[in-house]
Amino acid sequence: MHLSQVVDEQVQFIISHQLPSGAIPWYHGGITDPWDHVECAIALDLAGRHDEARKAYRWLKNLQNPDGSWYSSYVDDVAQDMARDSNFSSYIASGLWYHYLMTRDAGFLSQLWPTVERAIDFALTLQQPTGEVYWAYGASGRPWQGALLAGSCCVWGSVTNAVSVGEVLGFGRPDWQLAADRLRQAIRERPELFDRFGEDSQRFGTSWFYPVLTGVIEGDEGRARIMQGWDEFVVDGWGCKCVSTAPWVTTAETCELVMSLSRLGEPDRAGLLLEWIFRLYEPSGGFRTGVKLPEEVTWPEEKNTWTSASVVIASKALAGLKAEGHD
Repeated sequence: MHLSQVVDEQVQFIISHQLPSGAIPWYHGGITDPWDHVECAIALDLAGRHDEARKAYRWLKNLQNPDGSWYSSYVDDVAQDMARDSNFSSYIASGLWYHYLMTRDAGFLSQLWPTVERAIDFALTLQQPTGEVYWAYGASGRPWQGALLAGSCCVWGSVTNAVSVGEVLGFGRPDWQLAADRLRQAIRERPELFDRFGEDSQRFGTSWFYPVLTGVIEGDEGRARIMQGWDEFVVDGWGCKCVSTAPWVTTAETCELVMSLSRLGEPDRAGLLLEWIFRLYEPSGGFRTGVKLPEEVTWPEEKNTWTSASVVIASKALAGLKAEGHD
């Protein structure tokens, strides 16, 4: 089957799950979390489905907490997990920036600006004097005393994109840029700040490639980082493991690695990974979330909208790279 047809199917899979409210749950009857919801909206915009994407962003606007946050998950617009995550809450800025780049709709951007502003201000209440951004406020209202590397990289990207949104609309936020600079410096120079939960975060695939995916680390330095972890995380013929110590290859992590390689201008490796992950394609709809090896057992059974979104974004990223002449 041609790649473009599979991508179109994934877009329809996402749309078929979008609720009248605009929420995009993981699967029918499942939770909606703000981060994966935005990831689905980005995929919709990349596919030219801008009305559905705008509907998704309006859902976030309508459910935003007074402090600028969102809860970590919802079912039918009712909060389930009451934690308020800095990464989940700030990611709307990245989504809306990409929406603007694809539509040039400054009017919609202006409508959502107060939402973005409150979201970024909330996330930065968790930034520490040393630059890192703590993960979340727990349900008790107290912050969790630790920062996650992948989440902090994503927060950096969101704050940077929020600065760009403000510049388009004529709203300068130099305080955000300063916060982003401090966070980037912490990520690049103080890795010990991201291991406070008692686990070595480097065993997670996202901790390996997210600094590259988000642009915190670029160019030759980014290539060196990817190659350093390649044999640890990549299973030949399958894709990227979620965790280096577990034989579980996931579609989303593999696709995010494709995006990272595309950002580095590495179409051959990116294309190979995308080819491998099509082993998890389901003709009945969606992609399998992951597979346990060597048994080749599908786990979990649910096929998630955000997995399909990762396939769409990765495919579009690689196609864009090739269109620029990186064959």
